[in-house]
Amino acid sequence: MTKRWHKLAALPIAFALVAAACGGDDDGVADAPDEPDTTEAPDTDEPDAPDTEDFGGVEIVITGSERDDPSVGAINAVLQEFGSERGIDVTFIGDADWEANINTQVEGGNPPDISIFPQPGKLAEFARDGFILPLSDDVVSSIQDHWAESYQLDGIVDDVHFGVPVKTDLKSLVWYKPSIFEGAGYAVPETYDELEALTQQMVDDGGPAPWCVGVESGQATGWTYTDWVEEMVLRLHGGDVYDGWVSNEIPFDDPRIIEAMQAPITLWTGESDEEAARQALADRDLPRVFAASGTIAQTNFADSADPLMDGQCYMHRQASFFSGFFPEGTPFADGSDDAINVFYFPDINDDAPALTAGTLAAAFNDEPATMAVLEFMATGEYAEKRQAEQTRLLDGGLSGFLSAASGQDPSVYQPLEQEFLDILLNAELARFDASDLMPAAVGAGSFWSEGTNIINGDITVSEGAARIQESWPN
Repeated sequence: MTKRWHKLAALPIAFALVAAACGGDDDGVADAPDEPDTTEAPDTDEPDAPDTEDFGGVEIVITGSERDDPSVGAINAVLQEFGSERGIDVTFIGDADWEANINTQVEGGNPPDISIFPQPGKLAEFARDGFILPLSDDVVSSIQDHWAESYQLDGIVDDVHFGVPVKTDLKSLVWYKPSIFEGAGYAVPETYDELEALTQQMVDDGGPAPWCVGVESGQATGWTYTDWVEEMVLRLHGGDVYDGWVSNEIPFDDPRIIEAMQAPITLWTGESDEEAARQALADRDLPRVFAASGTIAQTNFADSADPLMDGQCYMHRQASFFSGFFPEGTPFADGSDDAINVFYFPDINDDAPALTAGTLAAAFNDEPATMAVLEFMATGEYAEKRQAEQTRLLDGGLSGFLSAASGQDPSVYQPLEQEFLDILLNAELARFDASDLMPAAVGAGSFWSEGTNIINGDITVSEGAARIQESWPN
């Protein structure tokens, strides 16, 4: 399959969305009759059955970690419009301390009706403890109608559907400035081999560094390296190995995981030998990398927007949310000389993998109105309406919202966001951020800290992998 991720337009996206929304089994298409059917329908005095149930004003409270004004405003506007048609009074409350407060609410026997989980691991924990309830058949059908199988997996716990995917963040992106690429005579790489070759060509040409890289993030320093590793596990070894790694059935010191951990280090240093790469990192001998603060570990992950715009580096791998770190007024994907754009982080095995994050909604009761709201939240209609409202609240700016639900009109998304959508909907293999699925002691602990030690050149990749594996809870 040939994939030209960087040559995108609304028309093929729309086609994919409409096809996904309308496609069906061949058995569901009847052959046309040879003669017109002139049989009259029988008369009946019975009125048509109502399409929807009215719930008589029942109140539904939803909580979640999204708390910026455009997100909260858009979620409430869309759900309250839906609720007004169904006799449901819906309120969404964004909470900066969501994780602590949801624990307190559950322990006190006073949870919301629905909550939106930013980590599948937390959702799975609540499902196994019996705090959240399985979704109704209608909700599951809505999920299956609007979401590809890969995006459903994170809401399934022990073969039971508990979570409705409602937001999708895309990580498999490389940010670049097309005018600078074109001025240097570079083409967007379509395979990982081409990406490696382009990186070396940029160094050989003696221009700006190929990559801007930074992993500093306060107490979370190192998390951006984990994203690089996750990308490479998917690309090198596929979904089954990725899933086994997440559960620790495949340990960190497995040769396949070590290979994936070494891959970004090799891309940054040009050294495939672990010790040679460690030495290059320790000596800060990195012609392939521009680090705004002098070293990769000291450079904040957000501090690559300006150097990318200014031409101090050619490329930066980061998720879709990175658009928010460019200066106000930055043009995106509009063809102008100053515009910033993205291309798909190339695959290796032609299976179009996408690394994602996002949120899932789950129910703390099985009341019919609760399930009706979740059934709607699973649809492309909900995603499309939320996107349109959030864009309106931002006066036409990039919304920060993205959804892989099928059945949306892509015209409600900005051109750059349409590129994100196209990648999501063309992904044959999608997996959620692994570190968010692992035990916190690893995913938000040793994986970050030992990854930083690797990047500083203090230890080799194999040494770091062994230390991370030792930290895995028994």
